[in-house]
Amino acid sequence: MIKFQSKIFLSTLLLSCFVVFLSNNTWANQPRSLKKVVIDAGHGGSDIGAPKFKLDKHEKHLTLDISLLVGRMIKEKMKDVELIYTRENDINVDLKERHAIANKANADLFISIHVNAAAPKRRRVNGRTIVDRETKASGTETFVLGLHRVGQKSKAFEEYGEQIVEEPGLLDPNDPMTQIIVSQYTQAFLSRSIVIADKVEQNFIKQGRLSRGVKQLGLEVLAGSAMPGILIEIGFINNIEDEIYMNSKEGQQEIATAIFNAIVAYKKELEKGIAH
Repeated sequence: MIKFQSKIFLSTLLLSCFVVFLSNNTWANQPRSLKKVVIDAGHGGSDIGAPKFKLDKHEKHLTLDISLLVGRMIKEKMKDVELIYTRENDINVDLKERHAIANKANADLFISIHVNAAAPKRRRVNGRTIVDRETKASGTETFVLGLHRVGQKSKAFEEYGEQIVEEPGLLDPNDPMTQIIVSQYTQAFLSRSIVIADKVEQNFIKQGRLSRGVKQLGLEVLAGSAMPGILIEIGFINNIEDEIYMNSKEGQQEIATAIFNAIVAYKKELEKGIAH
């Protein structure tokens, strides 16, 4: 679960992204293969995330279940892709350590999996405060990095850029061209993040899930990673129907399949040079 103040829907985000990405550049438009994928199970350990509602699992349990399923599919069906987890068991991993794991591995894609929760409603009854956690809100939504955190993304690329551009000495801090390269790659990462985020939501729609769309948010776990990245909210834990679905074997398999299929489709477009 994540807390936020403002949301920008896909149409606005696409418009702003394409305006800054219309330039025809040499580096950022190069097709890249998908060689390393990081799967990040949100929360863990003492950080339970959104608490359980009617069933037994907190957010930290559900995100790990789904992450391991997605990872298993990648290992079994994408033999040419290296899989990296930020956690494989119930431990607490700091937000900055999560993107550090991805950066040090020189990953090509970062996918963080979370569970949503609506704020509880409070009302007074006979002088007592009654807290009602149940919500009618339901469905999925996928986030890409908010534009106000792009500066941090650029700094991450500056730090790890040499291993990404694969041209030693290209990113010379004394060369004015370096900032242009950094900017181009940063915008390319955002554009590619939108592509895979939309594929995730489209796959959920095909499964009959309610999609709340692709949105933009200034998340630390995405801002610090020097690669395209998305954060997926797979459902609302305090909506009883969503909670039952996310706890079921069938529901978990469907959620994992939607995410995996999006990765496969993204990889194909990336290799064809379609996903810029």
